[in-house]
Amino acid sequence: MLSELKPVAKLPESLQQRTTLNLGCGLKYVSEALNVDVAAEANPDVVQDLNRVPWSLPSDHFRDVLAFDVIEHLDDFIATMEEIHRVCRAGALVRVTVPHFSCANAFTDPTHRRLFGYFSFDYVTDQSEMQHYTTVRFKKQYSRLMFYPSLVNKLVARLANRYPTAYERRWAWIFPAWYLYFELQVLDDE
Repeated sequence: MLSELKPVAKLPESLQQRTTLNLGCGLKYVSEALNVDVAAEANPDVVQDLNRVPWSLPSDHFRDVLAFDVIEHLDDFIATMEEIHRVCRAGALVRVTVPHFSCANAFTDPTHRRLFGYFSFDYVTDQSEMQHYTTVRFKKQYSRLMFYPSLVNKLVARLANRYPTAYERRWAWIFPAWYLYFELQVLDDE
């Protein structure tokens, strides 16, 4: 799939200095970022359907990507990660939040296309046996299961993040997580 991508549009001159990309910005406009959303009503800098690849964004441009509450709404996880990789410079930091599969909202929101677990992003790193789906690579810098703030969840969060496999296999449905937070570094194509 990556080989099918072609370089695309150049940003308007007024937006070229922005090296932070805010994907699926919605109403969370970040003034120092290039804000992208499918909904023109959100007044993004660029109106873009992120399901249509390649995106109309330049290659090797961004140093930071904010992908908060957007990837779960997209049709193709691998194509999305390939596009994020394409538009980023090597070493760029990608910050992502997605709902955890145990969160009620993961199922409630009818626009969610997929569910995520603690190890879902390992498929685009060297941390999974299933890394053959794409050639793009990220390095997982940080990952965290996040819980709704409560006294009990403070303890649960500590244990879940220390033993994520055991948590997801045995305890996720008893003590559901709220969402996942990841920081990924874009690695050079080799």
